[in-house]
Amino acid sequence: MVMPESKKIGSGFFSDTVAELKKVTWLSWNEAIRLTALVLGISIVVGLILGGLDFGFSALVNKLFVGG
Repeated sequence: MVMPESKKIGSGFFSDTVAELKKVTWLSWNEAIRLTALVLGISIVVGLILGGLDFGFSALVNKLFVGG
């Protein structure tokens, strides 16, 4: 089946993308900074918690099974 030139895959992709991006409601600069800081803060806290658990379990396994 032959598709008309305007219906081929990829035709108008960039113009359609630009049109969709113009419809987006973008965050304000302050919101973007605040939410970025929030994500970084939560990531650091979760990383510290998981690091502490890993350290604790490693020490426990070494003590119980390795005899250290």
